[in-house]
Amino acid sequence: MTAKALVTATAAALLALAGAAPATAAPDPLPAAPTAERAAAAPETLATLGRFFARDEAPARAAAGARAAAPRISGASVPVRILSPDFVAGRPGAPVAREEYRASLAVAADGRTASLWTVKRAGGWQVVNIATGDDETRYTGEGARRLPGGLVFREPQIDAWYVQKGGRVLPLDEDAVAAVGAGGTTLAAYRERVARAYGDKLPGSGYARKGAAGGYGPEAAGTAPGAAPATAAEPGTRHQPAAATAASTAAALGAATALALIGAATLRRRAAARRTPPSDRP
Repeated sequence: MTAKALVTATAAALLALAGAAPATAAPDPLPAAPTAERAAAAPETLATLGRFFARDEAPARAAAGARAAAPRISGASVPVRILSPDFVAGRPGAPVAREEYRASLAVAADGRTASLWTVKRAGGWQVVNIATGDDETRYTGEGARRLPGGLVFREPQIDAWYVQKGGRVLPLDEDAVAAVGAGGTTLAAYRERVARAYGDKLPGSGYARKGAAGGYGPEAAGTAPGAAPATAAEPGTRHQPAAATAASTAAALGAATALALIGAATLRRRAAARRTPPSDRP
């Protein structure tokens, strides 16, 4: 599946949440703000969150459900880092991952959670997606607990979360345990693994030029200048294939997340709190 098709699928999923809004309606995007926290806590964002949490209600009860959700933003935003193509390519000094967006935790009155993804644009910080669950903030906290001062990042090709500090890489979820073992691995060994897995599929490779690497080939070139930001009537959702979630993020952030789409069509659906972090190990 190409990136263009994935982005189209994501857009369709977002539009499906518009409910009774007319097909011709063009809701205003959520407002930009000086900080990610202010963008997440804006009244328009909270109203959108209410509708997001009430999206499974019958139309007649949707408005009441949105009010009853009474969502709030909990804590500060956290950086979300993605495995870096430069690290995979072995460029000297390249960090294992780089920040792509920030995530804020939203909590409904009944305890349900969602993650607000914000990116910095010319006009300020803007919410570009709302996803169910708390993966971003939960794994950031777990990484800080297991390896204080470490860098928490995601390997999106297999939906795995890790924390890295110095020459050590520890797994934070079951997918990461499957990849590097419960005791983790060295940074050098991790680099060798991702180089074997993705080194021939990086942007600019023959694999990518054929459109196989997440659609970053001729067809996709120039087709995704930026995702439409989340709107008051059209929140996104993590209850779509993870491939579509990855495409939504990449479209919002540009080619910097090209690597995130390599093999994305094979990713499993993500559900809130579907994993338990591995137990601590010495």
